[in-house]
Amino acid sequence: MPDKERRLGVSEVNLVTRKLKLKPCSEEALQAAIGEIDGLFGLERVTFEPDKRRLDLAYDASRLCIEHVEAILTRYAIAISNGWWTRVKESHYRFVDQNIKDNASKEPWSCH
Repeated sequence: MPDKERRLGVSEVNLVTRKLKLKPCSEEALQAAIGEIDGLFGLERVTFEPDKRRLDLAYDASRLCIEHVEAILTRYAIAISNGWWTRVKESHYRFVDQNIKDNASKEPWSCH
């Protein structure tokens, strides 16, 4: 059975979802940042929920990482919430993204 149609550069195996709570910011800056994030190679989707002030992302972690998204948000002066739960999730996201990227570049092996 073929995989669901994905955007260019996105593999089902390495697809991850991320949720980042943002601090209040200007609507123009937010839309510009979302537009730039949406153009990243390896991104499946990006949406923003205004009621929760939450940015939802899905991307291929072997090609993209949370730090790429954070760099774009910083460029547009958009800050991520500094609550303890957001900080815990961010550090977990970084760890998992790096692990996926490291594992994707290694040759699988077996002793059998």
